[in-house]
Amino acid sequence: MVLTNYWMLLIWILTVGLFLNVVIPKTLVTIEGKSEYRWGKFSAFLLVVPYIVWAGFRTDWFGDTPVYRMSFYDAASSLSALPAYAASQTKDTGFYVLNSLFKIFISSSSVVFFLAIAAFQMFCIMRTYRKYSSDYWMSIFLFIVSTDYLSYMHNGMRQFIAVCGIFACFGFILKKEYLKTIIVILLLSTIHQTCLIMIPIIFIVQGKAFNKRTFIFIILTILVLVSLNQFTSFLENALKETQYNDTLLTSVWKDDDGTSIFRVIVYSVPMILSIFGKKYIDQANNPMINICVNCSIVTSLLYIVSKFTSGIFIGRLPIYTSLTGYILLPWLIDHIFEKKSAGIIKIIMMLLYVLFFYYQMHFSWKLL
Repeated sequence: MVLTNYWMLLIWILTVGLFLNVVIPKTLVTIEGKSEYRWGKFSAFLLVVPYIVWAGFRTDWFGDTPVYRMSFYDAASSLSALPAYAASQTKDTGFYVLNSLFKIFISSSSVVFFLAIAAFQMFCIMRTYRKYSSDYWMSIFLFIVSTDYLSYMHNGMRQFIAVCGIFACFGFILKKEYLKTIIVILLLSTIHQTCLIMIPIIFIVQGKAFNKRTFIFIILTILVLVSLNQFTSFLENALKETQYNDTLLTSVWKDDDGTSIFRVIVYSVPMILSIFGKKYIDQANNPMINICVNCSIVTSLLYIVSKFTSGIFIGRLPIYTSLTGYILLPWLIDHIFEKKSAGIIKIIMMLLYVLFFYYQMHFSWKLL
């Protein structure tokens, strides 16, 4: 059950996944008042089961896994010890309380804990893509092949709990139920403080694609890039009292040369394609797609800033909006191109993403 051959990440979804996509009948459901065909719950779950298992049984040498495992072992083992343990935590107390409650009431096995976290994360992704994506298989494929799966479910697990919790509330954002969304964000900020960035973003992404708010965000980004030295100083001062203070005091922050330009380009694809397809986006005037387009703008701009500042800190923020890009891309291709051309474009897109997967896995992470 331990993942040793990372090509299996693609082999599963390109074999069993495509088989399920073709053979299993789709279910007719009502989405935002419209009847559309979607994957059934069982087949949608079956597609992602191996990714839950692989994340749960990951080895200690991958990313931050040993840190998370040790924090689980160090967590309180009884309710009487929990208050003192929680009080000893100086940041993201909610995560450590979660560790303790799981250890006390469910299991003292770190593997079981990792499996439970992976199941929660993948359920949020599966549920949202199944409901809102016009191509569930493609959305899951993009999530895996982009290496988001490994980056966050095998590495940045704590932040991804917050990311997935907010992503599961995509319907709240769509319906402008801001109070509910902000309550969820505030609760999840006890797991990872970075999710507070979503409070202004849920307002920025509302409205039509490429609206005034997004243009203001673009202008602010340009100002940040123009005054980069001042922004970096401001960022360092702002982070001194946060969970990233330790990072600032080490050479890791000073030696950080920003996010890879290849990653910036890859994550900007949904925004770039949206520019070319703006006419079709405006014609559809689909609130969900409008939000996804505006999220893609935020994603691209945050990655651009991270390229010139910090891939360690700023480069981790776009994940809060980039997951919607995997809803947007299949929709854009289906609506911009004719049916035959759309099929060819999807194949080309998949091949390019596989190349990025190989680049990231082989050259950046040395895993292939």
